[in-house]
Amino acid sequence: MSVHKYNVAVIGATGMVGQRFVTLLDAHPWFNLTVVAASPRSAGKSYAEAVSGKWLMSSPLPEAAAKLTVLDATADLEKIAASVDFAFCAVDMPDAENKALEEAYAKAECPIVSNNKSHRWTPDVPMVVPELNPEHVDIIAAQRKRLGTRRGFISVKSNCSIQNYVPALSPVRELFPISDILVCTYQAISGASKNFETWPEMIDNVIPYIGGEEEKSEREPLKLWGKISGGEIVPATAPNITAQCIRVPVTNGHMAAAFVRFAGAKPTKEQIIGIWDNFKSPVAQYALPSAPKKFLNYFTEDNRPQIKLDRELENGMAVSIGRLRPDSQYDYKFVCLSHNTLLGAAGGGVLLAELLAAKGYFD
Repeated sequence: MSVHKYNVAVIGATGMVGQRFVTLLDAHPWFNLTVVAASPRSAGKSYAEAVSGKWLMSSPLPEAAAKLTVLDATADLEKIAASVDFAFCAVDMPDAENKALEEAYAKAECPIVSNNKSHRWTPDVPMVVPELNPEHVDIIAAQRKRLGTRRGFISVKSNCSIQNYVPALSPVRELFPISDILVCTYQAISGASKNFETWPEMIDNVIPYIGGEEEKSEREPLKLWGKISGGEIVPATAPNITAQCIRVPVTNGHMAAAFVRFAGAKPTKEQIIGIWDNFKSPVAQYALPSAPKKFLNYFTEDNRPQIKLDRELENGMAVSIGRLRPDSQYDYKFVCLSHNTLLGAAGGGVLLAELLAAKGYFD
C-alpha cells in the first residue's frame, strides 16, 4: 500500500536515540524530516553544529538533516506542532517533565510516537510492538476523548530489554499458556546512550545493575499481553516474570537467556521451533517499509545467535533465537537477541509510526 508523505519532527534529536531516528528518516519513503528539536542549549544552531563532536552513529550525518535549524522543544512547541503531521520523541528529561511535554504536544494536536518510558503505564496510551499487539492502537480513540483532541495522542515503544524474549514467547503463549519466565539480559552500552569513547569504564568490564531495567523487564510484557477494556489497556495477570539485567561491553545488541515454564500442556521442542519458523506478522498486509521479511529467526547452530554476527539481521529489525533445549528446573531454556537501538528503540518507533500512518491516525 502507499500513503502520502508526512512531515515529521524529532524531539530530542541530539541524543543517541534521536540521532538514530534522524538516520532512519533519511530518504524514508513515507516520512519527511522537517524539524529537529532539543534543549535550549542547542536551539538556534544548525543540527550539524549541535551534534558536532557528539555524533554517535556509524553512518554519516545526513546532509538534509545537517542543514536544519534546531528548535527549542519546549519554547517552540506550538510552532513545531503546527508545522508537522506528527513527532518522534526521544528527550532525556525527568519523567514528570517528559509526561507533561508529550501531553502538551498531543493537546496541541501533534501526535507523538515516544521512545520514553514516562507514558508506558498511562492506561490509555498504547505501548505497541507492531508484530505482537497492533490492536492496542485502537485505544487511541479513548485517549483522544480524555485529552479533548481531534488528532493529538501519545503512543509509546516498549523498553529495549524485552524486545527479544517477549517476541519469542508471544506466539508460543497463544497456544500454550505460560506460568513462569526467568530471564537474564546482557545489554549493550548504547542502551545507556554511550559508546566506548564516552564510557571507557565499560572496556573489559561487566556491571550487574542497570537502574530500573529489571522492573521494566518484569512489568512491561504484561501490558503488551493485555487487553483493551473499558477505555484502557488492562495488563495480563500471567505469567510471573523475574529478570536480572546486566550491562556488558558490547556496542549494540541485547541478548537474553530465557527460562520458561508452561501452565498446562507442555509443547515439544519441535512444536516451539515450528511456531517460530511459521510466525506470520499480523501487520504484513500494510507492507510497512521498516518491517522485516521474517521477524523470528531460529538458528540451529549451538553457537548462534551471536551479537556481532546477527544483530543487523533484517536491518536490525528481526529477533534471533537459538539453543532451545529442555531445562532441569523449568520446562525449556533458550537464548535470543535483538538490536537495541533499531528494533528496541528508534527502528521500532519508526515501524510503529508506519503502522499508525497506514491505519490513518495521522490524517
